[in-house]
Amino acid sequence: MSALAPDSVSPAAAPLASSSPATRPGALGHLRVLDLSRVLAGPWCTQNLADLGADVIKIEKPGEGDDTRHWGPPFFPDAEGEPTANACYFAACNRNKRSVTVDMATPEGQQLIRELAMQSDVVVENFKTGGLKRYGLDYASLSALNPRLIYCSVTGFGQTGPYAPRAGYDLLVQAMSGMMSITGRADSEPGGGPMRVGVAVIDLFTGMYATTAILAAVEARHSTGRGQHIDMALLDVAMAVLGNQGTGYLNTGHVPGRQGNTHPSVVPYQDFPTQDGSVLLAIGNDGQFARFCEAVGVDWARDERFAANAGRVIHREVLVPMMAELTRSRTTAAWVALLEDKAVPCGPINHIGQAFDDPQVLARGLRVEQERYPGAQPPAGQTINRVVTTASPLRLSDTPTTLRHAPPALGQHTDEVLGDYLGLDAAALQALRGKKVV
Repeated sequence: MSALAPDSVSPAAAPLASSSPATRPGALGHLRVLDLSRVLAGPWCTQNLADLGADVIKIEKPGEGDDTRHWGPPFFPDAEGEPTANACYFAACNRNKRSVTVDMATPEGQQLIRELAMQSDVVVENFKTGGLKRYGLDYASLSALNPRLIYCSVTGFGQTGPYAPRAGYDLLVQAMSGMMSITGRADSEPGGGPMRVGVAVIDLFTGMYATTAILAAVEARHSTGRGQHIDMALLDVAMAVLGNQGTGYLNTGHVPGRQGNTHPSVVPYQDFPTQDGSVLLAIGNDGQFARFCEAVGVDWARDERFAANAGRVIHREVLVPMMAELTRSRTTAAWVALLEDKAVPCGPINHIGQAFDDPQVLARGLRVEQERYPGAQPPAGQTINRVVTTASPLRLSDTPTTLRHAPPALGQHTDEVLGDYLGLDAAALQALRGKKVV
């Protein structure tokens, strides 16, 4: 095994030569990211970086891999349509990465990761606070070898405070932050009670905030020449994304409650019944309300109770039943057709299948299909090749996001990465496999 001496620090990946927008590898093509994270928040961050062109090396435990490889159903189907052991969850947040299997519990595995970190710009990890110190893979240890390293730690509760040692999960943090207390129908309504958001929204937001923090640290490094430690906590993020609800409480002392699909400060801004289902009206200002009233032939916009939003909020209990009676007179499609050219926000409440079939979603190319082994037969035992994911929403005119790798099979790129970056030949790799290091 070729190991770098501790005092021979390799620089982070050098910026690539400039080229035309059509051939550039993405805005972050000059960055190398070592991804020690798993499940969702960390991988969501590193997928953002990968979509923007960064070379992301995902380190996984041999034989097991990221927990989400097994989180199903749903599982990928095989050629006969039968479920395999490969969960779809993993594909949601691991596109454009290369998978390398290394057992970090072994001294040899720890050395491999150190050598990779010495050639990286960024490390992202989401072990419990202090969990990597025993392996010599914590920020202090790695930054001593590579002072330019940007090291992002994602935990439930951060590196400080009384809860720092605790494990944190999205659902737990949704509960603790108050998010669930404002999500769901009111206790007085059927089905009322605290409710989690339908996706792990705090994990996803944490991944996005982590992406932002890493890019800020990269920018700061241009001036300082040094990396830094980023401390991302799910609870911090959850409190931040309470947004207007949190700010309202902090300034008035009023604790907001659940009110289903209605808005605490804007009316009408909710779902309404139609002849064949429901329609969503998101009328956010007085002009939109006036145009709605004109379109349907009512004079509510001239009623002093409803002319301004503040009055509509006060008289919500009067206006909403009147609107519900009106919306039952047409189908959902008829309402959308009527209001579409009136600049009145209106739309159906789709299920996910309908959403992916929506003409706008199709026109924006939000369905991405890739092959793990493009132009080649998958290796023996690999039953999954075609993988479909949702495209990155990041649209840059000159340095667009790139598609280079499908969500990888476990260890798919081990030989490639360790050979190219660390100079390990076939014999060295075979020796490491014999010891179950990779």
